[in-house]
Amino acid sequence: MPRAQKWVNYFLSHRHVTLELINKIDEAHYEYKPTPTSMTAKQLATHMLFSFYNFANAAKHGDPSLFRQKIEEPETNLAKLAETYTEKTRQLIESMSDDDFNRTLDFTSIFGIHIPATQLLQMAMDHEIHHKGQLFVYVRAMGHTDLPLFVKRG
Repeated sequence: MPRAQKWVNYFLSHRHVTLELINKIDEAHYEYKPTPTSMTAKQLATHMLFSFYNFANAAKHGDPSLFRQKIEEPETNLAKLAETYTEKTRQLIESMSDDDFNRTLDFTSIFGIHIPATQLLQMAMDHEIHHKGQLFVYVRAMGHTDLPLFVKRG
């Protein structure tokens, strides 16, 4: 199996769960936050979606400035936004060549290191997994009890 496809499968094994959780958030709960200093549900979801996209975009194009790209998105429905950015991110990862995966990126201005693109994608996965755990708490606190497993294969 090509390297890009392995990464797409890995990404989707977690993102499909994130999508299920986001789909449980009614618009009436977009502003929910568990503590006064927490992100709202909408902020958390969009942060997850846009961050992974930016990580993947920087890895694909070898351009660290894309990591901090501000995304202006007119779509306000979280479920639609999640589908759109999942597909955009999948396409970016799928389009990566072996050279793209092997490229070392200069992230000294952001993380203080030079980092292989594959490690940057792993950081994106770790970031997604971290926030997905938070999203489970949000959705559970909204009253949902039928929750997905942490990861989905296939």
